[in-house]
Amino acid sequence: MTITAVGSTALQPLVEAAGEDYTSQHLGTFINVQGGGSGTGLSQVQEGAVDVGNADVFAQEQKGITANRLKDHRVAVIGITPIVNKKTGVTHLTTSQLIQIFTGKVTNWQQVGGHNQKIVILNRAQGSGTRSTFERWALKGHQSLPAQEQDSSGMVRQIVATTPGAISYVGFSYVDHTVQSITLNNVAPTDANVVTNRWPIWSYEHMYTGKQPNALTKKFIKYIQSPHIQTTLVHQLGYIGMSEMHITRDVDGTVKQVGDAHE
Repeated sequence: MTITAVGSTALQPLVEAAGEDYTSQHLGTFINVQGGGSGTGLSQVQEGAVDVGNADVFAQEQKGITANRLKDHRVAVIGITPIVNKKTGVTHLTTSQLIQIFTGKVTNWQQVGGHNQKIVILNRAQGSGTRSTFERWALKGHQSLPAQEQDSSGMVRQIVATTPGAISYVGFSYVDHTVQSITLNNVAPTDANVVTNRWPIWSYEHMYTGKQPNALTKKFIKYIQSPHIQTTLVHQLGYIGMSEMHITRDVDGTVKQVGDAHE
């Protein structure tokens, strides 16, 4: 028995690791996980080409997707942060400065308190859930200037780490000592700030299936949603467990306290 899950590279490490755990306990089961971005995952699951479409966005946000033909299973939350090359001299920005950088109004780090160095923007590819989350919640709906695009979060980190003046954005789990994450409006990119929505640049990690997923797909998604995985793997890999969120946020951006949310 095989399940194929395709889509978000931000969610890929969790589904891969949970898949390895699951198949080691259920011999004869194979879980095939591929990247390609949220847009790819959603279109492939809609076409019935794969069992699961992994996405960092609600299906309703993706052009060409008929959301009511799909079933949404939320398995985690991921925080997203701007990252810069460590030699820019910048560790904090305001939202308006960030928007000015990504829309080309500010082109040198000196203009925002850093070194005299040209800003180099690196974007995620179109169809990336990380990119649409970043443009919606960090850039307040502004679109980034056309710039070099990369598909994978790991590659983005590597390019920012080695390119003078570079800025991009990744899930918290991809931040390491090679790059500098950015505090925005004096709020740090931490899990504690995501769970209360003080840090608004985050997204649910969705595993979308058809309306009637097969038995194995159902079991595997239940496994990822189980308290065991939510309190072990989810944390170890830098995600936030669903039960830790103090708030919920719907596709329209409406935020409710967990106690008030009737979902």
